[in-house]
Amino acid sequence: MTKIVNSWNDFDPLKHVIVGRADHSCVPPEEPATSEKVPIDSPMRGMWGPRPLETVEKANIQLDNLAKVLQERGIKVDRPSPLQWNQPVITPDFRTGSMMTCMPPRDTLLTIGNEIIEAAMSFRCRYWEYLAFRPLMSQYFNEDPEFLWTQAPRPRLSDKSYKHNYYDEKISLEDRLVRTANKDFVTTEEEILFDAADVMRMGKDLFIQHGLTTNRKAMEWFKRKYPELRIHAVNFPGDPYPIHIDATFVPLRPGLIINNPHRKLPEAQRKIFEQNDWQIVDAAMPAHKEPPPLCYSSVWLSMNCLVLDHKTVIVEASEVNQMEQMDKLGMNVIPMPFRDAYAFGGGLHCSTADVYREGTCEDYFPNQTGDITRV
Repeated sequence: MTKIVNSWNDFDPLKHVIVGRADHSCVPPEEPATSEKVPIDSPMRGMWGPRPLETVEKANIQLDNLAKVLQERGIKVDRPSPLQWNQPVITPDFRTGSMMTCMPPRDTLLTIGNEIIEAAMSFRCRYWEYLAFRPLMSQYFNEDPEFLWTQAPRPRLSDKSYKHNYYDEKISLEDRLVRTANKDFVTTEEEILFDAADVMRMGKDLFIQHGLTTNRKAMEWFKRKYPELRIHAVNFPGDPYPIHIDATFVPLRPGLIINNPHRKLPEAQRKIFEQNDWQIVDAAMPAHKEPPPLCYSSVWLSMNCLVLDHKTVIVEASEVNQMEQMDKLGMNVIPMPFRDAYAFGGGLHCSTADVYREGTCEDYFPNQTGDITRV
């Protein structure tokens, strides 16, 4: 029996990771959660069904290559067991025409220390997504006597969990920004809702983005579940579609974070970082003007990188500006072609989930004086 699961942050040396798969992925039909998160001008609006096989194969080539490169560096890699995602999801509260994918395990699985939590996601199409990772969770449970396997309270995702007609198609970008700045989101506080990718793990502190996929009730759940940790709410008013923190606010090593320059952390929420001598640097501009075809995400996947240790980072190979900035920040950069995988759920960080990183639960923010972001 050995210790398999341990991870307290995104930058200590990575030793064991899950890399997603694109098999059988679908563009899900519109639903209360997704319809408000697909930009009005996106060609994906109104489209749904199995993704073209050619795109699936291209994505899997790049995911397999990521797994291979990690293994060559001595990192153990596990892979999920894809479901037939084109099956409908039917519960007592809703029916939707298909599921989605298991390409981005970072959305579904949250590792905190020796525990992995299956998230309470707000997309109806993702209701059963955790099942693709169940064989791995069971294996870790059998092999690691200290592993805690947790499922967050399962949301019903009834109509009460959403504000219907939250945006109509005539609403302007400026109006969207006003709503997100006012913390007015499509998800209600009816039940606990969060995506794992909204939680930035920093040892004794969890910074959780309040946005379209994670609500305040989830933060209260984390606060009660982890009384020994400090839970902080963060939000980024410059983002009209605030989904997941890892293309907005990315730690590279203790004391250094890159922040999306279009989605800056508000001054009041920056205090805790300033008081503990953390540097927040504007991320480099993306090399691309548009995301790839049939992609939900923004061009800011440029900063969605995978940190392997305090000096090593994997960056998408065409993102020349981001690679140059990483180099100037003292990071050794591994370029990795990955744009063919973007459409299936995000970038290099999204497509992975930590199982084991070296290190323990450090206190990176001992000075909490004046911090007003605590939940």
